[in-house]
Amino acid sequence: MIEKPFRPEVEDGHCHRELRTPSGSDPGITVFELYREDCVRGMSELPAASIDLVVTSPPYNLGIRYSRFSDTADRMSYLRWCKIWVEEIARLLRPDGSFFLNIGATPANPMFPHELALELRDLFVLQNTIHWIKSISLQEKEGEIVSRGHFKPINSQRFLNDCHEYIFHFTKTGRIELDRLALGVPYQDKTNIARWSHTGGRDRRCRGNTWFISYETIQSRDKERPHPATFPVELADNCIRLHGVEKVTTMLDPFLGIGNSAIAAQRYGIPKFIGFEIDEKYLAEAQRRLVRA
Repeated sequence: MIEKPFRPEVEDGHCHRELRTPSGSDPGITVFELYREDCVRGMSELPAASIDLVVTSPPYNLGIRYSRFSDTADRMSYLRWCKIWVEEIARLLRPDGSFFLNIGATPANPMFPHELALELRDLFVLQNTIHWIKSISLQEKEGEIVSRGHFKPINSQRFLNDCHEYIFHFTKTGRIELDRLALGVPYQDKTNIARWSHTGGRDRRCRGNTWFISYETIQSRDKERPHPATFPVELADNCIRLHGVEKVTTMLDPFLGIGNSAIAAQRYGIPKFIGFEIDEKYLAEAQRRLVRA
């Protein structure tokens, strides 16, 4: 039996928080159900075909020190474990739903994300592969090199600094239509507006599968971000908008951490958000952040 969920505000047995959506439209209401529970056990108690959108970032099995989880399983054991919890997501996701999986690698283990994607191919279709760019350096026309973002430097004579992670967009059919222009950007060459009929005269094009999102740096982990992962709210924002805000009634994150995906759901007035987290400290931080948001 899953534990009683966290509810930021309770009235007549129902949780609700009223918020203004970013577009300034009518206020949305988000019902939060956050459980301190193993996600496999917790998801098994949810009804089939009840989730529209999953956005999550699981432990990467890269030796990261979490408070209540050992991220050092052998590769095959880890892949088998992933298959178990993804099978539950496959059961829960509606036919037109999207599952966004953020996963990273290390220079010494570069095949890991691809091995995971292959392990899941009998459950989902990999519809899009998105690259989360955490740091980039560009040379301007004048020759100046401009660097943006943050990365964790490595001390190696063999490997380059790892400045990106993957976001795998899985669906059940590979045919789910997306709101591509929700993340659109202006054309650099404005002649393309008239040249391409699909623009409809709008100066807006698909951003593509590279997302530059610079995560926040911290001075003190205990005070500023009591969680080893850098998964930013803006990454979950993009996933919600790309799938289509209006198509999401219920959103799920089986590895809630400190609640960044829940914060994103709150921003967009997603009617219902469900999250699971085994670590009491992380869950408490997610609760605190939601109440303050």
